Amino acid sequence: MTGSDPELVAFAEPPDGTMYVVTAAAADGARAGCLVGFASQCSIHPPRFVVWLSTANHTLRVAREASFLAVHVLGGDQRELAELFGTECGARVDKFARVPWRPSADGAPVLSEARAWFVGRIEQRMEDTGDHVGFLLAPVEQSPDRDAGPAPRLLALRDVDELTPGHPA
Repeated sequence: MTGSDPELVAFAEPPDGTMYVVTAAAADGARAGCLVGFASQCSIHPPRFVVWLSTANHTLRVAREASFLAVHVLGGDQRELAELFGTECGARVDKFARVPWRPSADGAPVLSEARAWFVGRIEQRMEDTGDHVGFLLAPVEQSPDRDAGPAPRLLALRDVDELTPGHPA
């Protein structure tokens, strides 16, 4: 935020938030997925979630042709999976050949090793927002409940902040 008020710059510093892997499949069979830090629940009734994909990202090109996206939460111990989806470019590497996955009922790739996931129908694309495009999702399918017990620490920005992205942010 060059030339901005220093207090606003500090406010805009990324918190140590949860990181997600977002995957998409287009009708032509193309698949893509990337590590995402900009995502949030944005409505309770009806349930809605928004994810933001970089305009430089290969996953964005596939997501623009998709009707559904899968959003995955990783455990803090799943750095290797985050590294694959955060440092490799899907235009050059088939990330899905390296991990177990299955298509959801709606065709979105679901990563078998994710701690939890949901598939969302794309309700709206927010294109004119800067260097990321927002996808408003309505959940239609989710991972089964895990066994009761203490919740694991989720993968956070601090776990991956030194990774070199597979493309400019």
